Amino acid sequence: MVQRHRTCSFLLLLFLPFLLLVAADGPDFTISSFNNLPARLFFFDDTDTVIYHDAQEGNVYVSQDEGKSWSLADGVPSGKAMMVIEHPFDNNYAFVLTNGKTHYRTDNRGKTWRSFDMPVEPSLVLRPLSFHADPKKYGYILYQGTSCDGAGWGAICHDETWYTKEAFGDDAKKLLSETSRCQFAHSSKDFKHDAHDDHIYCVAFDKTSTTGSHSIGSSRLFSSTDFFATDNKVEDLGIGKNAKGVIAFAIVSKFAVVAMKDMSPSNNGEMLLYVTVDTKQWAKAQFPHASSAQLRENAYTIVESTTHSLGVDVVLQDRSSIGTLFVSNSNGTYFVESLKDTNRNDFGFVDFEKIYGIDGIGLANVVSNAQEVEGRGAPKQIRTLITFDDGSSWGRLKPPTVDSEGKRIHCNPDDADKCSLHLYSVTSPHNFGRIFSSPAPGFVMAVGSIGESLRAYEECDTFLSIDAGNSWKMVRKDAHKYEFGDKGSILVIVNDEEGVDKVRYSLDLGKTWNHHDLGFKFRARALITLPDSTSQKFLLLASVARRDQKDGMGRVVVVALDFSSTRQRKCEEKDFERWYARPATSECLMGHKQWYRRRKTNSYCYVGEKFQDPVEHEEDCECTAEDYECDYNYIRRGSKCEPAGPEPVPPGVCADVNQEYEGSSGYRKIPGNTCTGGLALDKPVRKKCSQAQPKEGDVVHQTFEFQAGLVQHAYFKKSTTILARLTDYSVWQSSNEGYTWNQLFSDRRFLAFYHHKYSHDRAYLITDSNSFFYTVDGGQKWHERHAPTPPNSFGVQVLRFHPSSDLIIWTGNRDCSGSTATCHAEAQYSRDNGANWHMVDGYVRNCAWAKDAELDTDPNYIICESYRDKKGSQRLFQDDNPLELIGGTNFYAKKQKIFENVVGFAKFSEFLVVAQLLPREHSLDLQVSLDGSHFAAGRFPPSMHPETHAYTVLESSTKALFLHMTMSEPPAPYWGSILKSNSNGTYFGLSVNNVNRDDRGYVDFEKLIGLDGIALINVVSNPVDAAISGHKKLQTRITHNDGSTWKPLDPPKQDSLGRDYDCKDTKCALHIHGYTERLDPRATYSTPSIVGLVMAVGSVGDSLLPYTESDTFISRDAGFTWEEVHKDAHLWEFGDSGSILIMANDEEPIDHVLFSTDEGSNWREYQFTKEKIRVKSIVTVPSDTSRRFILIGFYPRSTNTVIVHIDFSALTSRKCNLDIHDPNTDDFELWSPSEERNERCLFGRQTLYHRRNRQANCVVGNQPKLEDKVVSNCPCAKVDFECEFNHVKDENDECVLVPGTTPLPPDDSCRNGEEYWYERTAYRQIPYSTCEGGVRLDHGKGHQCPGFKAHSGFFWFVIFTLPFAIVGLLAYSFWRRSGLARGTIRLPSEGPYGHDSGILATLASVPWFLVGIAGIAWEWVASRFDTYAMRSSRGYRNLPVDEDAQVLRFEDEE
Repeated sequence: MVQRHRTCSFLLLLFLPFLLLVAADGPDFTISSFNNLPARLFFFDDTDTVIYHDAQEGNVYVSQDEGKSWSLADGVPSGKAMMVIEHPFDNNYAFVLTNGKTHYRTDNRGKTWRSFDMPVEPSLVLRPLSFHADPKKYGYILYQGTSCDGAGWGAICHDETWYTKEAFGDDAKKLLSETSRCQFAHSSKDFKHDAHDDHIYCVAFDKTSTTGSHSIGSSRLFSSTDFFATDNKVEDLGIGKNAKGVIAFAIVSKFAVVAMKDMSPSNNGEMLLYVTVDTKQWAKAQFPHASSAQLRENAYTIVESTTHSLGVDVVLQDRSSIGTLFVSNSNGTYFVESLKDTNRNDFGFVDFEKIYGIDGIGLANVVSNAQEVEGRGAPKQIRTLITFDDGSSWGRLKPPTVDSEGKRIHCNPDDADKCSLHLYSVTSPHNFGRIFSSPAPGFVMAVGSIGESLRAYEECDTFLSIDAGNSWKMVRKDAHKYEFGDKGSILVIVNDEEGVDKVRYSLDLGKTWNHHDLGFKFRARALITLPDSTSQKFLLLASVARRDQKDGMGRVVVVALDFSSTRQRKCEEKDFERWYARPATSECLMGHKQWYRRRKTNSYCYVGEKFQDPVEHEEDCECTAEDYECDYNYIRRGSKCEPAGPEPVPPGVCADVNQEYEGSSGYRKIPGNTCTGGLALDKPVRKKCSQAQPKEGDVVHQTFEFQAGLVQHAYFKKSTTILARLTDYSVWQSSNEGYTWNQLFSDRRFLAFYHHKYSHDRAYLITDSNSFFYTVDGGQKWHERHAPTPPNSFGVQVLRFHPSSDLIIWTGNRDCSGSTATCHAEAQYSRDNGANWHMVDGYVRNCAWAKDAELDTDPNYIICESYRDKKGSQRLFQDDNPLELIGGTNFYAKKQKIFENVVGFAKFSEFLVVAQLLPREHSLDLQVSLDGSHFAAGRFPPSMHPETHAYTVLESSTKALFLHMTMSEPPAPYWGSILKSNSNGTYFGLSVNNVNRDDRGYVDFEKLIGLDGIALINVVSNPVDAAISGHKKLQTRITHNDGSTWKPLDPPKQDSLGRDYDCKDTKCALHIHGYTERLDPRATYSTPSIVGLVMAVGSVGDSLLPYTESDTFISRDAGFTWEEVHKDAHLWEFGDSGSILIMANDEEPIDHVLFSTDEGSNWREYQFTKEKIRVKSIVTVPSDTSRRFILIGFYPRSTNTVIVHIDFSALTSRKCNLDIHDPNTDDFELWSPSEERNERCLFGRQTLYHRRNRQANCVVGNQPKLEDKVVSNCPCAKVDFECEFNHVKDENDECVLVPGTTPLPPDDSCRNGEEYWYERTAYRQIPYSTCEGGVRLDHGKGHQCPGFKAHSGFFWFVIFTLPFAIVGLLAYSFWRRSGLARGTIRLPSEGPYGHDSGILATLASVPWFLVGIAGIAWEWVASRFDTYAMRSSRGYRNLPVDEDAQVLRFEDEE
């Protein structure tokens, strides 16, 4: 059955129906007149019946003879038809929906119509009816309606779904209330599964609303197999109770897809896709760029997909209409980048379309000048590309050598850059239905131009391909509408640039063209035929100017063209040939060749196989490597599939470790692939049982010795793949957490490697030449590219990264071979990941993108530390050639000097910090910016200005900068004070004195991961003595309120042997070794996977003992209480979210490790070697969610590095259970830092965290963690405040003014609509605190704000109500017309050719603000405010005007 119904909407005109019959040479034609252009014009599938819906009049017209004659629908009252919907699986049925409760149905293809009643009016969505695909259940239909309490503007409305089993011949029954979309699981012939016949999915809310509006967090996906009578299941999508925030559900090809908003607190608008191919197992769609390829509302589109892959186009740049196309694997869960810079429009439609009926071939448009478009808003230059292998590779369209008149084209077809064919596509359709192709096999037509890029439509011509896009011919000058008939044996075109009186047609596959004069001038609006392109009849929809109307002809006409008389002979078997669908270079796809039976070019006959769909034939190919994918538990690395770890085997297979078993080869044939013979990569292989996964309770290990020392190692974030670089300049990779290792490119020397800061599966290997290697898929494949210069030798980071993954900066050596006099560092940028490079600047020390994950600035802004005088050798530069900070917009094209004499810059969270040298004052100044272009000088307490002190900027994660300022003077050892800034980093107050630092500038300061405001430091307790003796005594301090107060660590009562400690007095405390003594900065005290768990090496006493005299401690409550877990100093690592801990002695060579499954209560030994090794570090995946660890060390006899992979996965197989509804029965507990401290709240709120019970012996794994639970905001207390600028704490813990200084002036600006402003006090609220009310130490005397609050309530009611009432009326009209207010999604059509026009053959995300009619006005306003009002002249956020505006001297530019 063919489903290529075509629809479109037009401006509506008024004329009376009129009929005119004409006979002439060539095709016969009949002219019918109508009052208005149609809202829909479509055929019943495989029939001669046509429907013409005049939405202006509300009438439906029916033709039973392919458009020759028309009549009003019999039984449908005039003026009532609001919508016409055909049954996609039964061509006898169609339905006319009105805006009331009485509707109409035909069961005989429009001959007669009968009414039926529904309890509620239909919802104003694109398609309020959903159908069952089983022909036996044609009558099973879901009806989406709207129910309201009350009438008019005060009505409270919600959507609900009803169902019928007899196509509304029975009484409809309510399915579910508070729904936004329901659909049968069996509603697509491609989505094949064994679910229950009556399986239904519904996107609905889990609670009712009294206002008509809902929180998106209450939207879930429900399912039922008995129409929700007793079976009402919430689909958990494999993530449990977190499966909320569902935006939409759709079935696309063989995939069911759920679009869901990420409801986690840290989410920045990201959308999540979950996919299933069997209705049972759901999986999250994983994109290769973990950071940059985030799905955001209204910023992704699911494009037309095949039965073996899903396509998604994603906008990577904010405010951009340029996307990147990703295609999935066979189950729709893992995506790879297919095509960059795809062209999109503002509605989310993408210039991408598959060639109908031909596997693997598709056409796409890209923006060739994307850099200029995104940088300075230049007009797009569009180019067309084609793929023959389902998006794996793309090539240009080679143009014909001559035009339609036989003249040579104006350019050289061999010059791909200057001379290619470019075509108009989905974003700008000019006809109904698919843009390029039809069911006529291999026939493709398009409007386009030849040259560097696509020209304006009016400057384009019409092109034809009869080999599915492999070669092209210009068939006519000017743009034309086109259509295919009689399986391609008739091609019809009509001019689309101006009014004409002719149609043109070809009967020999486009070799020659005839024309036929219709006798009147018209402007073509559409050209269609039967959906399956098997008829010799066509419908031309046109408008006729008043001066051209003849014999009572109307303004709108439908011309029924009949080409039956143009050929008398029916084709015989000799007139057909076998046509193979793809070129020889990509002949086999999914294991088979594809061919169709097609009429020969020179056979003058008609095919005449009306209503018979083209039959696809397949010939199986021999299997090749492309026909296989990695088996389960295997990971692809390059062209090989490697084990993720020991292979699981069935029980009883390996009773003895000395036996062998037949295991997986690592490969499996791609599901749906039909290849036979050839390469059998999936053949089982014999393996030793010792390599299999051990039985439960066992631990296994694997040892690997490198032939050199290890100098660099790092995991890909969110991956099991690790890279290692050795002293012999080799790089090694393990894709299975160190289980096996492979050397990369053994013939190259590597100086370094970098992991992309924002895109977690990208990495770069830097060689000693100008070539480098990169990966975009976590090391599965590596590709070589060339940099413009060799890597620099000035100690500068070679690569700098951008949140948009492909934007990189390379800093290399220029003219530095030998002893040249002009050797210098040069920076160049690339916006395509190193494929092409563009100059930034020469004689630089450091260039970087201003944009950061939290630093909101112009995405194309580059900042450089650039030398003033650009001549000579940079190696010889002295102070007389100072560095300048240069900033450049539009990729440094428009640059300006920001500061002279800079020492350097750095980015910390949302802050950009610049150190500037002031030569006249011989001092150092600190400049801070929140947008990369506007800076404010940092202000410091007296005697603490950086002009006389070295300083280290510490991390920022709580909306404040921490700064360590060195206060000691050489030759004394170093220590200093930690200062903390206000919320925009512009002035600093003292937090704590005498904090330890080392000679390199590193500071004993570390925040606990996952717990804001808790940090550990080491202070020098004897600063006076240390200045003389050079020996520092260190003591540890902890803060639980972001540096406002610090206190010692409480020691445990007993050591790990159960003995009491010697010290008992108040000076007795626990002290731990800090950051300055750490060999690997990544070996932190805490872990992101289990909040509150801390490990450290230290000692109990009045000060910290040397490392070799220290022991190992653990805290489960974020440092409030501690216990000693083992004597001696140990290295440690956290695994599986804390369900397993591992330690290795760090004082001597060892042959065993210690591990614990109860967070340190008990420890067990595991011996991994007979020859002891000296362990230097323990590593695991960055998320600390694995049970596999890598020991890195060396044998005392050698300097070679030894790697020991230890696997604890088989210790237990029980999965931890999390049940938030019955927490007493699960394996987790709720914990809060406030349990162990006097203050109930932290940062003005009480927060609870889920973590595994200490005694639960289970595997946490990768199951999603529940979000932190904020119980409540708390009343403000003293801990929520810190000292104001120029104030310090006295001995009574009170903030007092520093003698000789003045407080800040009051801020009376009332910028945020406050009712009162308050004089400043000695206190300010900690920026990160959310406390409410209570004790407001920061409020002095109150004063009423002028202006806003002075007006009466009625005044402001009128001011705000009037515009919203007007907007509400506009929004309601918009909502009634668009149907986009409920989070609906545009779907690919259910049938093989598409219900609606090709422009709707996508599934696009739609903004979701508030749901229900009551929320429409706000949704309309909010969506447009976000789109327009926030686009200032620069388009970027300025440094916010806050309570310190008078200090910053910034004016409100808004």
